[in-house]
Amino acid sequence: MIRIHFSADDFTRVRFAARPSPLPELHAALMTLAAPHEELLPGRWRTRLARTMPTAVEPLADLVPGGVAPAFLDVLGDTPDEGFALIRAAAPTTVRAGLEQVYAGRRFVPPWIRALHAGDADAWRTLGRAQRAAHEAVLAPVWPQVQDLHRNEFARHALAVAEGGLGAALTRLAPGSRLRDGVWEWPRPDTAGIREIRLAGRGLVLRPTFHWRYGPLVQDLPDRPVALACPVASGPPLLLAGPGAPDEALAGVLGRTRLALLHALDEPRTTTGLARRIGVSAATASAHASALRGAGLVTTTRTGRSVHHTRTALAELLLLGGGADGRCAPDGP
Repeated sequence: MIRIHFSADDFTRVRFAARPSPLPELHAALMTLAAPHEELLPGRWRTRLARTMPTAVEPLADLVPGGVAPAFLDVLGDTPDEGFALIRAAAPTTVRAGLEQVYAGRRFVPPWIRALHAGDADAWRTLGRAQRAAHEAVLAPVWPQVQDLHRNEFARHALAVAEGGLGAALTRLAPGSRLRDGVWEWPRPDTAGIREIRLAGRGLVLRPTFHWRYGPLVQDLPDRPVALACPVASGPPLLLAGPGAPDEALAGVLGRTRLALLHALDEPRTTTGLARRIGVSAATASAHASALRGAGLVTTTRTGRSVHHTRTALAELLLLGGGADGRCAPDGP
């Protein structure tokens, strides 16, 4: 079981990551790929990676001899380059401690791992090449889908907080979990013992992960917000649909013209401006805006002779989200 202790301040410092971080998602994918007897992992995904994985990736296996990566690899960052830079900037003591922990009790340590432990520049270059090669093979081909899925989860969380409050939103992220007396308890039947995490005013960052199925991944580093990666039930992206899939689904519900109108309202526009933007007559634009206003997706204000249309917060969430239910999956394979 994981027990996360909140102070009063921590409840005001819970946030849902606005965008996915490439490095944690990459490491989740690599851990899943290495997991034995992964029945839930679609064979097509594994086959594609086995066919495209370059040999430059092989040193990464040496970093997880027991299936757990050293903590200095667990960084955030909005881009791969930012994540790689954060790893390279890790304090030497942190790097050594992480390597010593994962190799504790093991007789054989690969020479390049020994060199990395000593801070050797060539060893760092080996690590950098391996991670960049892994990113290009594993994550880059599906990154647009990961971004779409993340926006979907962001929208779901925002609605859950608005409808039921933070407590309900947290327990919805992890079916079977509960929040009581300031402690969020997350059962983990596959893990012996209890892990106690005290936020102590640092706050909590929530982020979905789409390549991992075995319960939460927790980053708990001194003087930083605790980061909790929650597995999403939909599993790893499989390139089954193109980048336009969410829009295609919305177009099927709203119609293409009304969807185009919502997209055009990235700023308030007049009826004439909308008509010009989406290539229809003013009368058609006005009729569609009226229908969307009735559905709570558009507001219209009049100032003198001018009429301006604005999309609502509900429309913003609709454009962010779309797709199937993607709550976090329970622990266990």
